Amino acid sequence: MGELSCFLAQNALKAENEMYVVSKRFLGTDRKPMKWEIQAITSTEDETIRKECTKRVPVVGKKGQFTQETDYNLYLGKLAARCTLFPNLNDKELQDSYHVMGADALLKVMLTAGEYANYIEKVQEVNGFDVPMDELVDEAKN
Repeated sequence: MGELSCFLAQNALKAENEMYVVSKRFLGTDRKPMKWEIQAITSTEDETIRKECTKRVPVVGKKGQFTQETDYNLYLGKLAARCTLFPNLNDKELQDSYHVMGADALLKVMLTAGEYANYIEKVQEVNGFDVPMDELVDEAKN
C-alpha cells in the first residue's frame, strides 16, 4: 500500500515561488531588469477564480435552458494577478500611476502585448499547467 504519511500536509513539499524577468523596461536602481515574484495557488483558489469568470448564458433556440460560459481572457488575467507577489499589483499608487483600478487591469496596461502573453504562459507554468496536451495523451496511452 505504501507510506500514507508521505501525503500528510506537514510532509508535503511547498511549491517554491519563482522569480522572473517579465520586461526589460522596468529597471532597478542597479539598472538591471526587475524580477517579479510569482507563486502557485491551490486548486481551491483556482476554482474560485474560474467561478468568478463563468456566467450562465441562454442556449440559442432552447427556451429556459442555460449553459455555462467561461471568459478565459478574464480568467487568465485574474490568475496572473492573484499569483503575482511582487510587484504588489494592488498598490493604489501603482494603479493610479497607470490610471486603472484592479490588479488584472493593471497588468494589461503595464505590459506590452507580447510581455503579457509571455507572463501568462509563465504563470500557468508555475501553477503546473505547462504539460502540453499531446504529452498527456502519450502518457495515458502507456
